[in-house]
Amino acid sequence: MPHRTAPYETDVAIIGGGLGGIAAALAVCRSGRRAVLTEVTDWLGGQLTSQAVPPDEHPWIEQFGATASYRELREGIRAYYRRAYPLRPEAAASPTLNPGAGRVSKLCHEPRVAVAVIEEMLAPLRSAGLLEVLTEHRPVAVAMAGDRCESVTVRGPDGTDVVVRAPYVLDATETGDLLELGGIEHVTGAEARSEHDEPHAPPVAAPGNQQGVTVCFAVSHHEGEDHRIERPADYDFWRSYRPEFWPGPLLGFLAPDPRTLETTDRRFVPNPDTDPLDVAADQSADAGDKELWGFRRILARRLFTDGAFDSDICLVNWPMNDYWLTPYVDDDPAVVATAEEQARQLSLSLLYWLQTEAPRPNGGTGFPGLRPRGDVTGTVDGLAKAAYVREARRIRAVTTVTEHDVSADLLGSGPLVRKDSVGVGSYRLDLHPSTGGDNYIDVPSMPFEIPLGALLPVRVTNLLPAGKNLGTTHVSNGCFRLHPVEWNVGEVAGALAVHALATGSTPHEVHADPDRFEQFNHRLDRLGVERHWPVVGSY
Repeated sequence: MPHRTAPYETDVAIIGGGLGGIAAALAVCRSGRRAVLTEVTDWLGGQLTSQAVPPDEHPWIEQFGATASYRELREGIRAYYRRAYPLRPEAAASPTLNPGAGRVSKLCHEPRVAVAVIEEMLAPLRSAGLLEVLTEHRPVAVAMAGDRCESVTVRGPDGTDVVVRAPYVLDATETGDLLELGGIEHVTGAEARSEHDEPHAPPVAAPGNQQGVTVCFAVSHHEGEDHRIERPADYDFWRSYRPEFWPGPLLGFLAPDPRTLETTDRRFVPNPDTDPLDVAADQSADAGDKELWGFRRILARRLFTDGAFDSDICLVNWPMNDYWLTPYVDDDPAVVATAEEQARQLSLSLLYWLQTEAPRPNGGTGFPGLRPRGDVTGTVDGLAKAAYVREARRIRAVTTVTEHDVSADLLGSGPLVRKDSVGVGSYRLDLHPSTGGDNYIDVPSMPFEIPLGALLPVRVTNLLPAGKNLGTTHVSNGCFRLHPVEWNVGEVAGALAVHALATGSTPHEVHADPDRFEQFNHRLDRLGVERHWPVVGSY
């Protein structure tokens, strides 16, 4: 992009180009307002693309429980495959086409395809001059004036700083960066049990106790070929590392079942001959994580015409490459850099172990034919561009969603109905092993409604969270952190900024006044934002 030092003046500044940021940009610019959207990597899409994670979704996603624009994204991905890939006729005809036939999701796909669809969705807004996109720009400063955010400074790949000024600022960063930079009240890590009386909260607050991050990677398998990588620098450490709560070495197929914590032996059989059209992805019936190749498979070769692909493509986001030794969300950049590098070394070590030492079903060892697919992830080494972040800084909010609001065991009969609902979501309370030494916490939750109060900071009037940084706790974040919820939060944040500009009301006034809130609801209805659930159960 051309070198620029003059400030950007716009209606809404959206800092962070993950799913929440994309949804916010669509809501803002499709209304006719202008926005600047920034992103740290060179790919828009966050956990879906640069972090390479296929969508984690609830069992009813094909029928209800998502915004209209999120459905547009999902159907755009399917349309891309039907248009550009040589699908078998019966696969192309399926209205619920799952290109990877992965068991984790009803729509497992390659990250590059999502990048292309997102770019397509944004293209007319950019051509209309409504949306300016700055990739490879990270926030480095926030200017505050009392309870207002005046501007955000972002730094480009050449080290040049540029200021973005807007009446409304949305923090759609992966780790809630603007909260720290602007001195905005927030929480990091685990709250004390005494704060919200959550059964799964620790006795003492632990800001450094965060869910582990994962550097995902993609592989295909080519029997008889040798694609072994160089022995990673930290391989000896990771090969011998055995967590206290693990049944064996981390690099191994024995791992806890997240839901029961019982020792479970995973299976790894590349390129099975089963028909991918027979795969049913339903997390409520089967977590799908015991057969590793098919768990997060993102391209199933047998969905396509004979000879089109000589291997499936598998996305590795497994128990064995969750990294939890150092907190990823930290105010010290050196700590963050250490965590990311060690997480990358763990994933490279897992790949090398799979290629050289993993037990084969026939009694041999190693799968040297595993080929890292940097062409799929957009990198040289096949690792994702960025670590998959499950937990961010979270605003101190007008409303904090706690375990009591979502836990099936605590709610009992049905979902909590919110008068200020601005969306819906559903996922198990799924917390991965943490930097505080906690094992999995993975328990049933009720489908939930997203309260507008969780998007409102307790003090600041014009900065809104647009991702995983809304008002949840360390525990309740476990079911709010997934793809369709992040999208819903970002879309509502963008719509709220537009509504505030159009009506001259602040977001807090919209929330506090029933008539103003009802007007905002009409806007959400027009956008196709579902705000309440039909009768469904927990899982």
